[in-house]
Amino acid sequence: MDATDELAIIKLGVDDAIAGLVLSTEAHWNQTEEDWRIFLHDGIVFGIRDGRRLVATAALLPYSGKNAWISMVLVSGTHRRRGLATRLVDACLETARRNGLTSWLDATPDGAAVYGPLGFTPTLQLRRLKLVKSAFASAQPPSSATLDALRMRDRQATGLDRTALLSNFAQRPGSRIVSANGAIALVRDGRTARHIGPLFADDTAAALTLVEAIARSETGPLLLDAVASQAAFPDGLTASGWSIERPFQRMRFGPATAAGEDMPFAVAGPEFG
Repeated sequence: MDATDELAIIKLGVDDAIAGLVLSTEAHWNQTEEDWRIFLHDGIVFGIRDGRRLVATAALLPYSGKNAWISMVLVSGTHRRRGLATRLVDACLETARRNGLTSWLDATPDGAAVYGPLGFTPTLQLRRLKLVKSAFASAQPPSSATLDALRMRDRQATGLDRTALLSNFAQRPGSRIVSANGAIALVRDGRTARHIGPLFADDTAAALTLVEAIARSETGPLLLDAVASQAAFPDGLTASGWSIERPFQRMRFGPATAAGEDMPFAVAGPEFG
């Protein structure tokens, strides 16, 4: 028996936020301690410790309409390729099954190859884009918008009531909700870059114009997770200096649930959907 087979799966608590952040930082992910606290407070986070050290995690974050998001599937480099991630995802799926939840996740290409045989079905694709900014902002920020306006567009697009998540984002220092010409987006801090999303717009031109206005008013690097089927949007971003970092494949485990009426241009992030 491999020694890792004896490592027990445990449920983590809010006091484990820093230990989780150590894992996501090792993986060069953009999550903050506040992001971890969302999963630990509002969801279920399974973990594996080797001694006192947290070496692997996976989170299940419930949403409305019998949906849940699986994310934060992380294994320390010292413990990879030993089946820990599969065990933790299985724990998430079993919890979702007991509660009658359809599970979703956004997988890297390597992850998609693992999740497909487990029964996950591919849905839409995402493209993570990054813009490296200069050290100074050159324009005034776009107009502010209300949390209620963002929440309504989010529900219309996703079919989910994510008031708690969006409220958490909006209340953080440095966060802002901005809008212009039928487009609206949330901008928040990440560990290494500011993140734009979710972003909704009446058309591609409005989405690109809002992102350009945000970029002109920011001083540091920016990340954005674009919906690939809105093809003119990521194409317009790359034409204006954004670079594609990696793709993500959105996948579903379980029956289809109620979908939104509109397609977002950018999502809240692969960890949040």
